[in-house]
Amino acid sequence: TISSIGIPLRRKNDAQTYAVSTPKKKKILHIEPKITENNNLEPTISQEDYNFILELIYEGGKVFERLPSTSSNKDEETLRDHLIFILTPHFEGSVTGETFNKSGKTDILLRHKNTNVFVAECKFWRGIKSYYAAIDQLLSYLTWRDSKTALILFVDNKEITPVLEQINNKTENHKNFIRKDKPTSESWLNYTFHLNDDKNRELKLAVLIFHIPKQ
Repeated sequence: TISSIGIPLRRKNDAQTYAVSTPKKKKILHIEPKITENNNLEPTISQEDYNFILELIYEGGKVFERLPSTSSNKDEETLRDHLIFILTPHFEGSVTGETFNKSGKTDILLRHKNTNVFVAECKFWRGIKSYYAAIDQLLSYLTWRDSKTALILFVDNKEITPVLEQINNKTENHKNFIRKDKPTSESWLNYTFHLNDDKNRELKLAVLIFHIPKQ
């Protein structure tokens, strides 16, 4: 036989195999019904999807920090567009009608059938008064239908620690502040605020902070 003369054989069941990675399916956002005072149903995103969106933004912001060339000398709109570019491929848009887009100069919107279910605002840190003004601007976009939102802060100061300290210690001084929720990390803070002119309408506000010092 062939094996008797020293020629090695490879049997079929000796062949080595390996698994190949398959692309992940896009996530379909879960739009939950929210009952209004008039017993109408309004859409809202689930807490799970809200967290997933924030995680994508947070990971995208950390890329800005690790790779300064992606963020150095960029304006708010350009950085915002980078984040939209990161967000969009992860969600099924054409099937369910949910899509990320931009409105105005620096905000990120997630819309479902002409209703905003997530709004985020991008701002450079320019001191505590500017921070309060950014929150005011974000709150001015919201109606009682909007309950989940985010403020994305780009800090181009040389040092980040003083900024983190101010945000941690002075956010509670904002007139719409209700409570500080459990932070996700040192630079991902979570708060509960109330809508303008309605203290009974609570909303979730995540503050995501990224250090991109000037080059």
